[in-house]
Amino acid sequence: MPEQRDRPGRSESGQGCTDPVTGFAVPDSWIRSCSDAGALEKIKSGRWTILSGGILCRRGLTTGTTAAAACKGAVLSLVGPVNCLDVMTPAGISVRLPVVAAKGFCLAVKEGGDHQFDVTAGLEIAAQARPAGETALHAGKGIGRITARGLCDEVGRPAISPSARRQIMSAIAEALEETGLAGATVELTVPRGEEIAEKTLNPRLGIAGGVSILGSTGFVEPWNDHFAEDRAQEIKNAPRVVVTTGRTGLKFSRILFPHHKAVLMGSRLDSLAFKKDQESVLCGLPALILKWAWPEILENTGYGTVAEMVEKEPQHKNIARALEAACRRLPATRIVLLGRDGSILAEAGGDDFGARDGSKGREKEAGVL
Repeated sequence: MPEQRDRPGRSESGQGCTDPVTGFAVPDSWIRSCSDAGALEKIKSGRWTILSGGILCRRGLTTGTTAAAACKGAVLSLVGPVNCLDVMTPAGISVRLPVVAAKGFCLAVKEGGDHQFDVTAGLEIAAQARPAGETALHAGKGIGRITARGLCDEVGRPAISPSARRQIMSAIAEALEETGLAGATVELTVPRGEEIAEKTLNPRLGIAGGVSILGSTGFVEPWNDHFAEDRAQEIKNAPRVVVTTGRTGLKFSRILFPHHKAVLMGSRLDSLAFKKDQESVLCGLPALILKWAWPEILENTGYGTVAEMVEKEPQHKNIARALEAACRRLPATRIVLLGRDGSILAEAGGDDFGARDGSKGREKEAGVL
């Protein structure tokens, strides 16, 4: 049956579609309000997301995806020049990137998408590959080193997250299969990494000497004033809502609070406002929430980062004080701090919340308490 459209971009079913990156069910009305006839296919590709008013915004690519492209291109170029290649993202979506690669060296440029605050947009990431009996990845100049506990790897290791490392190694394996080579040693570098890192949170997080190679989905969500307004409207319209600070929080919030609308706010917690009759939750990894609640949490503690404090001394009095501060800032909201495995490290506020919606029982059934 041919596709029926009232307006450009309408889905065949009339029920919208699912964003393949976030799992969000996009209402059909959002797609119908978009003037782009290709809106539906753009959303399904994962490269684009849509706002409630029908505005399409392009996702950027993470440092992890860009690094994977550089490493793959470097290996492929051992047998011939490469100017474009495909990389699989952790979200299971393949993306095509332009590269400049020849004689084992490859340069890839990070796409910022429609994120007006992404200081790493346009960053060059390079890789040098050499044939070898076994495959190895080395982090070189411009990639930060971890100096505090509680981050993506052990102290002293390169700041490459587990998901980004898996993506990179998978990309190298694909290139080896395509070229027929037994293995390769690949050195990854970010020429301006140390300079750009000073504009990021890395120095305050405990990552020194360069940028981080990250990416749980492979994509960077767009952000601008329209998105801030849209998120605020999403929160306002939901009778039950759980606001999250990042991808980990979003993933586990949907498991822990299946009857709540999950909204990703990132670091913009100062703009949070809930209605009195809402059942509201703020859920995510501890560092961002605790630092927002009480900016002086680390003063006179000897800790360089909140993540390190939470890992080494989870009963530290300042963690409790920061939770109390969060409850004062959001008096009717339940605050839930998560571990990277989805376990609940601490929670406070919203005392009668669990009794009303039975979420406590669900958490126990999920094995996370």
